[in-house]
Amino acid sequence: MQGVGFRVFVMREAGYLGLDGFVANERDGSVRVVAEGSPADLDDLEERLRDGPPASAVERVIARREPARGGEAGFRIASGEHRGD
Repeated sequence: MQGVGFRVFVMREAGYLGLDGFVANERDGSVRVVAEGSPADLDDLEERLRDGPPASAVERVIARREPARGGEAGFRIASGEHRGD
């Protein structure tokens, strides 16, 4: 997804919810979101991601819940460092 401000949208929505983590573009054109917070806030973010920003067409959201790792403080837009680039 490119050109619709999706990462900025995710960062803003996660910030409103007080979540920690990051959003980043993947090589295949998808967007990866890693977020930590309460289950209710994560559910809310997931629903907001399914809707997306006004100019987007979200094909699907794949959610996987894992134990929090605590490595992030705040929410940010990441570049390739999450992949080790």
